[in-house]
Amino acid sequence: MISSKLPNVGTTIFTRMSQLAAQTGALNLSQGFPDFPAPPALLEAVTRSVQAGHNQYAPMTGLPVLREQVAAKIARLYGVTPDVDQEITITPGATEAIFCAIQAVIRPGDEVIVFDPCYDSYDPAVTLAGGRCVHVPLSHGDFRIDWQRFADALTPRTRMVVLNSPHNPSGALISHEDLQQLAESIAGRDLYLLSDEVYEHLVFDGVGHASVLAHPELYDRAFVVSSFGKTYHVTGWKTGYVVAPPALSAELRKVHQYVNFCGVTPLQWALAEFMAEQPQHVDALPAFYQAKRDLFCDLLRKSRFTFTPTAGTYFQLLDYSAIRPDLDDVQMALWLTREHGVASIPVSVFYQQPIAEQRLVRLCFAKREETLREAALKLCAI
Repeated sequence: MISSKLPNVGTTIFTRMSQLAAQTGALNLSQGFPDFPAPPALLEAVTRSVQAGHNQYAPMTGLPVLREQVAAKIARLYGVTPDVDQEITITPGATEAIFCAIQAVIRPGDEVIVFDPCYDSYDPAVTLAGGRCVHVPLSHGDFRIDWQRFADALTPRTRMVVLNSPHNPSGALISHEDLQQLAESIAGRDLYLLSDEVYEHLVFDGVGHASVLAHPELYDRAFVVSSFGKTYHVTGWKTGYVVAPPALSAELRKVHQYVNFCGVTPLQWALAEFMAEQPQHVDALPAFYQAKRDLFCDLLRKSRFTFTPTAGTYFQLLDYSAIRPDLDDVQMALWLTREHGVASIPVSVFYQQPIAEQRLVRLCFAKREETLREAALKLCAI
């Protein structure tokens, strides 16, 4: 009999809903990935990279040319320039970066504060490190951090705080004022931050992204994670990066080199080339995805769902209280997929203790216009 290290973990809801969508022929608005292609110039760069023979191991920390492009982007957007050699590490996906950061500093008995609803990879990584997640609920309705509840959750065992902005699943944003409040709350405490900023370029309505990178007091103790996959519409490339001060980067790299060692070499070359030639790609992303959000929301205004347009990410929450309040959100997601041909994600799976009266599902609008129109037509017919 196997004694599982993760006895409460099974196949993720994202995998299960995507499988159900495939089985039923439903439109898959559950798992967060685009159904449109990456920029042609980026795909052409991959071909050139492969044909040029860039097919062997990359350096463990990532190609210098790609780390240089990451540093240049950060300098342009956030006004700080991380050290290319000591502070930037390219990883095979943001999830691997998150895992390695947690393994690097969390020890048995440590506590890690996460904010519910939260992404599902945090808790298992903490558990495998011997730590324990302390789940602090975000405010009901607007998904803001309740700073008094956060302060009450801090103990001498608190070793890390995990932030996520723009926030998955809600799309809520952390503000500069929030970051300052955090800095004041943890001043003098021996703890680290993990800032999951994979949707940093998907912030709408003219609001800028508040990054830990631009807050020196917080960055001094932080791992900041981002994703090429989200930014360049290539989630299947599983390529990301983490930025951290030299001492923290050194500890992260000790773990990273034995988890995966390095990211995929030709993809790194292609990303570096594309970033150098088209730095404006990231500048256009807010308007690109806001147009999709606005289209989807406008189409859904004729439905019986209620919602507030998301402030960030490429996810939209829909409240179905007026449609099937008798169903919990897992049942609702199954019903929508099987009976109405649209796959979604129930929001309760992001909570340690789901809110009983909450009736929310999450849909991904990183889709072609025709996909969004077809999905909206099905949802409006309910």
